[in-house]
Amino acid sequence: MATQQERNQEATVYVGNLDERMSDALLWELMLQAGPVVNVHLPKDRVTQQHQGYGFCEFMTEEDAEYSIKIMNMIKVYGKPLRVNKATSDKKNLEVGASLFIGNLDPEVDEKLLYDTFTAFGMIVQTPKVAREGDVGASKGYGFVSFDNFEASDAAIEAMNGQYLMNKSITVSYAFKKDGKGERHGSGAERLLASQARKNQPQLPNRLFADIPTPAGVVIPGAQMPPMSSFMPPPPAPFVPQFGGFPNGMM
Repeated sequence: MATQQERNQEATVYVGNLDERMSDALLWELMLQAGPVVNVHLPKDRVTQQHQGYGFCEFMTEEDAEYSIKIMNMIKVYGKPLRVNKATSDKKNLEVGASLFIGNLDPEVDEKLLYDTFTAFGMIVQTPKVAREGDVGASKGYGFVSFDNFEASDAAIEAMNGQYLMNKSITVSYAFKKDGKGERHGSGAERLLASQARKNQPQLPNRLFADIPTPAGVVIPGAQMPPMSSFMPPPPAPFVPQFGGFPNGMM
């Protein structure tokens, strides 16, 4: 029988957009690339026992968790880019309506470039989406990015609307809501609800999960890892004399 243990929230990351073939063992082996893993957990559907497309990974240290976000976010496994960020009690709590429409995209712009461009303004809560012909076909020239707060989405609109991304000037505005009534996100009502939800959000959510045995020797098919150069520390800075010359004894 599985036991429950308290996990270190600060050393835990949320991993979303998982393919249905992802397992606890595969996620464990993948995240080991960032540092020693303490535990992983993929919440399962009670009826089908299939995971629900997201999970959590606890590292030994907060530094390892931060590093995993830097190197694992948007890495493709089974053809789907992972979304890795700090864990939260419920990913739906982050979806406040701060969703942007990005238009006039260059054909070469993909989901990773959208993420790398817009993550400078705040936390992105869903994998950026580029509308395509079919699942992996040619771009239709527009996409979507969603933030966890309206301050970030407002800043992104102000800074990026009309700017060039690749070779085309993009348009950035609030996306239309999915209900089909022609109303855009970013309304006063949405902002008020988001503000209230933030006040009620617990400080240390989702701190328990099942204790899972350590898997070993698992090969992850379809995983696209960054080049090894991305794991190397930067070279030391060259010596620069401060007083117009070298110290005594140095050539």
